[in-house]
Amino acid sequence: MHSRTTWGGCNNLGHLLICRSHDLETPVSSARLYDRNYNYALLSQVGFAMVNTAMLAHYPRWIAHLGGEVNATGWITGTASIAGLVLRPWIGQWIDRFGAKTIWLSGYAIFSVGSLSNLCLLGLGPEIYACRALLVIGGAIIFSSALTYVTHLAPNDRRAEAIGTLGAAAFLGIVFGPFLGELVLSAERTREEFETLFVGGVLLLLLPVSLLMLLQPAASEPGRGSVRFAEFVRTSRRHWPGMIVVLQVTFGLCVTVPFVFLTKFVDDTGLASDGVSRVSQFFMCYAGWGLTLRILLRRTPDRFGRRKMALVGAVVMALGMFSFLLVDSSHPNRIVIPALLCGTGHSLMYHTCTSLFLDSFPPDVRGAGSGLSMVALDIGSVGGAQLLGEVAFRFGYDRLFVIVALVTLAMATIFAISSIPLWRERQRKASLLDS
Repeated sequence: MHSRTTWGGCNNLGHLLICRSHDLETPVSSARLYDRNYNYALLSQVGFAMVNTAMLAHYPRWIAHLGGEVNATGWITGTASIAGLVLRPWIGQWIDRFGAKTIWLSGYAIFSVGSLSNLCLLGLGPEIYACRALLVIGGAIIFSSALTYVTHLAPNDRRAEAIGTLGAAAFLGIVFGPFLGELVLSAERTREEFETLFVGGVLLLLLPVSLLMLLQPAASEPGRGSVRFAEFVRTSRRHWPGMIVVLQVTFGLCVTVPFVFLTKFVDDTGLASDGVSRVSQFFMCYAGWGLTLRILLRRTPDRFGRRKMALVGAVVMALGMFSFLLVDSSHPNRIVIPALLCGTGHSLMYHTCTSLFLDSFPPDVRGAGSGLSMVALDIGSVGGAQLLGEVAFRFGYDRLFVIVALVTLAMATIFAISSIPLWRERQRKASLLDS
């Protein structure tokens, strides 16, 4: 079947982001995926990712402005993330019960309250944990809702592609979010500048919220389901995804480095002494390259094996952590090396791991599946932020990078070993079919 094509074969925003010039014939399933609803969801995530990344990248500087060191950054981020971890089971069930759009909008409201509540802070008291927790909870709801919604839109054989393209939208936000934050913050980083960041972020969210209001519920959304924790546990045990959980936790650990500790690393090691914004440089390379790979390799996981792609991503991510050792105040431009390597690892790992994670969850409990997937990510980020913050404070950043790299390689090895029986079984079935 031939689809009507414009813009060189791209008849909508989803195709514009991922199509190649020779893709002039579109499968029937493509029309079911890249429709108006998917495009609105995609644009909404671009806007939110931009604001969220600006907050994530520069929140450690807000903590420093209030008098905290890198260990305080780790403890505040990690402890606040526990709130998101605790609520994940109910978030998934709320999505299944009330629909992704309704819960999605509530996430924006909570995130906005969390951002504005920072205006009341005068120091590093217990209140900052609550403010950070609201940002975490709001972000958790938004990402879980978006993930669940697009998996309901996608055909089964293109779920990894749907998640990957949504992730490409997030990469677009990551490219520009930290830079927008630095347009507001000067080298002095006054309180008035941070207040502008928090208020301006909320105002920018009005656009993605407006796009979200235009979404129609996906046809396969259940619109029913339990909201009891015991039911979440039963559902998770019944549809347990296997050893991919290990790799998902590892990914959560890895992303604490760019999204929690990078700005403190840049400031504490004097990488910006030449007046160049190393934070923006890092994220533009990290997300720009990650977005490029996500587009070019959008269907590779489903064609050549998602487990293999996830493993390659984990190994490259570990190399990226090791490459931070090359960066110091004498060679600040070398920050491009870990940016490209970690961006590659992120691009290959996230959507393949998440797709494998959700495979075992049928549509009527897909929200619970996405919730469990986010729980795994939170476990890595919660423990990672707290422990790694102490490591950086007591022993230096180099020790932090080495620990993350070694843990990533160890977990990738465990996952590879656990995948061998599956690969052998698939090879045996393929041999039988050939004969």
